[in-house]
Amino acid sequence: MGQEIVVLGAGMVGTATALELQSRGHRVTLVDRRAPGQETSYGNAGAIQREAVEPYAMPRDWRSLLSVVLKRGLDVNYHLRGLLAAWPQLLRYWQASAPEAHRRIGRQYATLIAHCTPEHERLMTLAGAHDLVRRDGLLMIYRSERALDAALRHSQRLSADYGTSFSALDAAGIAALEPAFRTPLAGALHWRDSWRVSDPGSLVERYASAFTQRGGRVLIGDADSLRANGKSGVTAGGSPGAAAHSSSRSAPRGTSIGTPIGASNRTSSGAGWTVDTEEGPVQAEQVVLALGPWMGPFARRLGYRWPLFVKRGYHRHFTGGASLHHTTLDAERGYVMSPQRRGLRITSGAEIACLGAPLTPRQLDGATAEARGLLDLGQPVEAEPWMGGRPCCADMKPIIGAAPRHRGLWINCGHGHHGFSLGPASARLLADLIEGAPPYVDDAAFSPSRFGR
Repeated sequence: MGQEIVVLGAGMVGTATALELQSRGHRVTLVDRRAPGQETSYGNAGAIQREAVEPYAMPRDWRSLLSVVLKRGLDVNYHLRGLLAAWPQLLRYWQASAPEAHRRIGRQYATLIAHCTPEHERLMTLAGAHDLVRRDGLLMIYRSERALDAALRHSQRLSADYGTSFSALDAAGIAALEPAFRTPLAGALHWRDSWRVSDPGSLVERYASAFTQRGGRVLIGDADSLRANGKSGVTAGGSPGAAAHSSSRSAPRGTSIGTPIGASNRTSSGAGWTVDTEEGPVQAEQVVLALGPWMGPFARRLGYRWPLFVKRGYHRHFTGGASLHHTTLDAERGYVMSPQRRGLRITSGAEIACLGAPLTPRQLDGATAEARGLLDLGQPVEAEPWMGGRPCCADMKPIIGAAPRHRGLWINCGHGHHGFSLGPASARLLADLIEGAPPYVDDAAFSPSRFGR
């Protein structure tokens, strides 16, 4: 018999989790302060990255680190306050980037990313969303022979270790794929197994629509009202769902959780959970937390010290200029150009800043200037750039599984740059664990328990 389950967070990860659980016969309610696909999942490059078998490593040579500190490049920016707040996690991330550690993490990470395209395919079929997808790969362009040679050696190793598929292109090969480029390039790598989505937010909406058409509920509510049944609680912001109406995409989900599920409630009774929504309280036996960049503060109020932090990113669309046919990473400059329904989307690199900190789109401004040097970019669609947070974990792996000290509480978060790619694959793994079925991939590397209790 199916269980009553609430999923908190309606980005790609949460929405895919709700749809996966519902497809297995569970009675699922999806709750967020906004409609599905309107936060982090709206603002990515729209790539389902099958080639991303190893997570992004932090540079370890002093020249690259000095470049980051001095903000010389476009790949990384930081606010001093955000850098200080995230310093313990960033140190662990740097340690995890050591070659031997990173290779071990890559072997674990690859077991999940290998399923990103088939699991998306399954949900796309349920949702009738194939019109949003192009299976034409991901292009990485290089301006210098030195960078191209290094990337080629690295890619050959990945292909040998993990079976990923790519083609090396010279200038003529690039011109055949993307004739709009007007600047000579040294070459490119075309990763053929990755997919392009023309509207990332719409794909999440399609998954959510399939969920509601099959009987699921999508409600506006506030995760901070979550409480174990029989416990009192305080909703941050006052009334139920108050945070749902925040106009800032980067605003935190609340400043306090009261007493319902804090450290003093380390052995909940198993009687279930309640969360407040605009349609009244909703009770469930099981709750999934898929809160994206807000998971870090929420977890700390639960009493967990998971090494989560946030990388912010920006994007803007441009129309009236040249067209691209492939999602393209300008690898030496650290930004992506992605053909989207609203225009050519330029996405920035990572910014270390606190949630709610003022926008500082220096990287996006620089990326726009670099893109204009490559092709006729046209004019911006939005008056101001979009900004959102990417939820990251210091050991580069998502957190998927049971909360160690709270019965009936499940975690699906910390996917870094690849939550959009990994949403359905993570959903399948979590659903296996909730049902007590043998997990389709080894879950130990992703379990919340890897950080202790």
